[in-house]
Amino acid sequence: MTRRKLTEDEIDLWQKVVKQTERLSPGSHSTPPYPPKPKPKPVKHPEPRLDPFEVGSRARPKPVKHDLKPSIARSLAGDPVKMDEKSFRRMKRGKIRPEGKLDLHGMRIDGAHPALTRFILSAQASGKRLVLVVTGKGKHRDEPGPIPVPRGVLRHKVPQWLALPPLAQAVLQVTPAHISHGGEGAYYVYLRRSR
Repeated sequence: MTRRKLTEDEIDLWQKVVKQTERLSPGSHSTPPYPPKPKPKPVKHPEPRLDPFEVGSRARPKPVKHDLKPSIARSLAGDPVKMDEKSFRRMKRGKIRPEGKLDLHGMRIDGAHPALTRFILSAQASGKRLVLVVTGKGKHRDEPGPIPVPRGVLRHKVPQWLALPPLAQAVLQVTPAHISHGGEGAYYVYLRRSR
């Protein structure tokens, strides 16, 4: 069983009683023994207030599921630069003049792919470094429907063809052309040196 500590009122009462009483043996103690005062209670400092926790408060937002595929210009801009950085900036600003040009306006896919392959491989064989491939921006479709249709079939297909063999070994960089050379309807194709 633990001993109960005295309160301050009880200690004061005890001291009054001790002062009024007479000692039985007056010389044994010079001062009356007082019971010890209780220890002061520790002062509780208020704890720092934390923000309330919510599940998922730091989670990244989920991507929107109905987003369409990024545009060709955006996906080509995300590609790493494989050529000289200074030449790339000059090319993007239209400061470098293309050494050859292929115009695919009005062509169908079955005729455009072989024409592009012939043009790129012959340009590389002749030592050209920068060529321009004009695809056009494409026509707006009259038939709106539930499935989005990309505008300009050749504009979407040419970068894909340039990334596949046999053209992939010849092409170093593909980027949309400057407005002075056709803008969104044309591509700069920077070729590797022929070995």
